[in-house]
Amino acid sequence: MPVMTIDSNAAVSQRRGVHVALWALQVLLAVFFVLASAPKLLGEPTAVQMFDLIGFGQWFRYLTGGLELLGAIGLLVPRLAGMAALGLAGVMVGATITQVFVFQAPVTALMPFVLVLLFLVVAWGRRRSIPLLAARS
Repeated sequence: MPVMTIDSNAAVSQRRGVHVALWALQVLLAVFFVLASAPKLLGEPTAVQMFDLIGFGQWFRYLTGGLELLGAIGLLVPRLAGMAALGLAGVMVGATITQVFVFQAPVTALMPFVLVLLFLVVAWGRRRSIPLLAARS
């Protein structure tokens, strides 16, 4: 029977703490993105106007809202969490670029940029659920 040392107990405890922190972050981000997708999918006038300014048409509003909703759900499914985080990071890269270059509001771009970083943290923490990264580790 293997004897657990204090160091291995500390490592297990630390891994458990990281796992719990990642789940808490994933749940918060999922709730945020369910709420963020609703105005886009339900056609709230402000969302419609914003996507008119972007200039791609209203199909892009539905696509963005759908990706946000699917990503939020994916964050809560262990096998999909890493890929969902990468996908939402991509959506937020697009939002950051849109804020800077279309709306010319670099200060407003800070929020989606911070979300990109948070999603990359989740993706890194859940990298074993990302097939391409799991194959390399």
